[in-house]
Amino acid sequence: MDVVRTPEERFAALPGSPYEPRDVEVDGGDGGTLRVAYVGAGPADGEVVVLLHGEPSWSFLWRSVVPELTAAPRR
Repeated sequence: MDVVRTPEERFAALPGSPYEPRDVEVDGGDGGTLRVAYVGAGPADGEVVVLLHGEPSWSFLWRSVVPELTAAPRR
């Protein structure tokens, strides 16, 4: 499988999105690994909420939802 990764500098200074880019490596199923990006915000002991998006959208879609969830307090 061909994998394309967006350069990190594209995520710098996004308006309304103060979250640090993070990623985790997962088994790609073909002997390789994939890096999956995520946003980690909110209290460590907060209830976990998972927000997913499709292609071509990305986590920037959730920039106005995340502050509401972390205030709940959720993670």
